[in-house]
Amino acid sequence: MDPPKESKRALEKARKKAEKAVKKAEFALRPKEPSAATPASSSSSSKVPANVFEEGWLARVYREKPSNVPVRTRFPPEPNGFLHIGHCKAIAVNFGFAKAHSGVCFLRYDDTNPAKEDEIYFTSIREIIQWLGFEPYKITYSSDHFDRLYQLAEELIRRDKAYVCHCSREEVNLQRGGPDNRGPRYACEHRERPIEESLAEFQAMRDGKYAPGEAYLRMKQSLTDPNEGNPQMWDLPAYRVVEKNHHHRTGLKWKIYPTYDFTHCLCDSFEEISHSMCTTEFQQSRVSYDWLLEALDFKVPKSEERGPMQREYGRLNVTGTILSKRRIQMLVEGVTVEKKNSDGTVVKKIIPPSVRGWDDPRLYTLVALRRRGIPAKALLNFVEGLGVTDALTEIQTTRLESSIRSYLERSVPRLALILDPIKVVIEDATEADERELTVPYDPKRLIPGERQVKLTREVYIDGSDFREEDSPEYFRLAPNKTVGLLNVPFAIRAVSFSKDSSGRVSEIRAVKSEDKPKTYIHWVDVSSAVKVVARQYYSLFKTDSPNTLDWKEGGWADDLNPNSEITFKNAVIEKGLIDLVKLHSVHPSRASDDLVRFQALRTGYFCIDPEKEHDNIILNQIVSLREDKSK
Repeated sequence: MDPPKESKRALEKARKKAEKAVKKAEFALRPKEPSAATPASSSSSSKVPANVFEEGWLARVYREKPSNVPVRTRFPPEPNGFLHIGHCKAIAVNFGFAKAHSGVCFLRYDDTNPAKEDEIYFTSIREIIQWLGFEPYKITYSSDHFDRLYQLAEELIRRDKAYVCHCSREEVNLQRGGPDNRGPRYACEHRERPIEESLAEFQAMRDGKYAPGEAYLRMKQSLTDPNEGNPQMWDLPAYRVVEKNHHHRTGLKWKIYPTYDFTHCLCDSFEEISHSMCTTEFQQSRVSYDWLLEALDFKVPKSEERGPMQREYGRLNVTGTILSKRRIQMLVEGVTVEKKNSDGTVVKKIIPPSVRGWDDPRLYTLVALRRRGIPAKALLNFVEGLGVTDALTEIQTTRLESSIRSYLERSVPRLALILDPIKVVIEDATEADERELTVPYDPKRLIPGERQVKLTREVYIDGSDFREEDSPEYFRLAPNKTVGLLNVPFAIRAVSFSKDSSGRVSEIRAVKSEDKPKTYIHWVDVSSAVKVVARQYYSLFKTDSPNTLDWKEGGWADDLNPNSEITFKNAVIEKGLIDLVKLHSVHPSRASDDLVRFQALRTGYFCIDPEKEHDNIILNQIVSLREDKSK
């Protein structure tokens, strides 16, 4: 009898497993190369890789450059919006790579589009980098080099590598093969104009002769080469006329501004960047990057010994949320959209703001994650744990929250927070029962410190810990049922309860009980309770794929989760929170911010929001105590 045949899926799985084992064995047998920062004679050749910079993709990128080339990297954000969680990976890669190889990392603002730039973005970017624990070697601006960039643009024209074009956007699109880039490509009449004519026209652009869209400086690349399949080599624009031309640093000096494709590689060269690392969406740009450097003699063709080297890693994306600046702006500011009905009529729809601002804790901008209370170190640990390859890293929000939860569990104190308080009166409690309890911040003593917790005959418990009708599978407080109070030497039994005018249970009467409780609940003493406003956060959208929603006609607004923020305006917390605030002010934590974080017993992890509501402290839930299975 023949043995049963394995399924194609099983065979494929076995093949991949075998290939992985072979690669692992080959890596183990491969001799270690000494780094530029470590002499070859040192013992580092036998060092086991300790992080993502010593193995895998980043290690291979490092070895592509000669070992005597000093490592110089840069983080080059556009100051036209707030950074999001994907930028955290870019910051960690560029700053971390430089640090791992005893190099330096620049913060360079790519400020070449004055129409969209604002000082608030410059400030926020700098603060976020410091919050993450990094310090730039130098803070530079693309605008530092505007004069030199202009001179090089003229030189490119003189070398017959650029020309001024007056074609419309639609005409340029057709020249590049049409909307799908698959049609025939052809040059316009301006491509072969005399060098002196292009120089004169470029200077006319500079002097304000042309309005936006009337003239561009285009690089003369490989538009007409039928074998060139890379759109980044189809005569990209190098300079354009900008309508709002007041620049935050150069004022009204310039009416024309360089494009990213012209500016980026040249600024890398000016700053002697060795490794220019970006995400894979710029992979095709590597060819045009090298082309321009070689055309102006900043780089030797097919060599990495001189000039910057661009390499691309996979970006970090988070499912269940949005990271697009334009779409987040719709949430922050609201938007008016036009929707066309089946009968041809157009209806305007006004969608109001859906969040408080760019730092609303429901968003995944870095200012929002910071306000929500996620520690910078926890975020960096998470990003490093994902590794760095040239593949897209797409993770669910629950995976991020799980990582943050693990970090906080080992680093923050515990306090009792009651979200929905019900007063319990212990009728037979005596003066001897009323006391100050000494309670550690962490029952396992992994986190040092303790606080004093007051106990009197009146305490608050959470509404979720009481039922009007008992059942066998319910172990918390109910009529004639015993429950333990955490850290209290006696249990209590409910004997009666009363309701307010709305029908909500407002008070429970109880007595001490000698019965052994089946469970314990947390509580807060009424006389010393601190009133707070607590907020819990959930997904902003009902769907797991909000990027697939209708963002043109406003259909996304119908998918907003009405319960993305739950507010408890009558919450109370033990007075230990005030003690924690005082302790924090005297001995700030090692975190790069001044937020007070704690674990609310049986509830979740919280931090104190920078703002208050009617003098009441606002608490933001960082993550729940356990993963929400409904997410």
